[in-house]
Amino acid sequence: MTLYKFILLIHIFSAIIGLGPGFVLTYIAMHAKTMTELRHAYYIRKKVHIFVTVGGTLLLVTGVIMGILRPGLFTEIWFTLSLILYLIALALAPLLLISRTKPIKRILKDHKGDDIPEAYNVAAKELFFYEHLTNAILALIIVLMILKPF
Repeated sequence: MTLYKFILLIHIFSAIIGLGPGFVLTYIAMHAKTMTELRHAYYIRKKVHIFVTVGGTLLLVTGVIMGILRPGLFTEIWFTLSLILYLIALALAPLLLISRTKPIKRILKDHKGDDIPEAYNVAAKELFFYEHLTNAILALIIVLMILKPF
């Protein structure tokens, strides 16, 4: 096995470990009916997010290493576009997702009772919109990586 193929293998496993769980994060919290369920859903999201962080970081690192090992990849539109889109998706976390999560964390911590307040629904709708946008970008990257259309 060549070094490039070994890095590619790590890259593929990183995509499975990092992106796969990321696609279900929104779903985990969407169907909670009570605050107890909602708090548990966000607890699970936090634990699953560890896989997203580790896998996502490895994905970027191995992708860049493959580009370094085969510099011609940087001349391929599918590769460069995938890298740019991935950086955009990564930037969405600190720019949009974290700030949209703060009011939710506050509600989960402070709300008394088992009913889900309307303030949560408003905040979650906005958060989930940006999470779906991020997932769409990541799905597009997967398509580009598989099909290599240009």
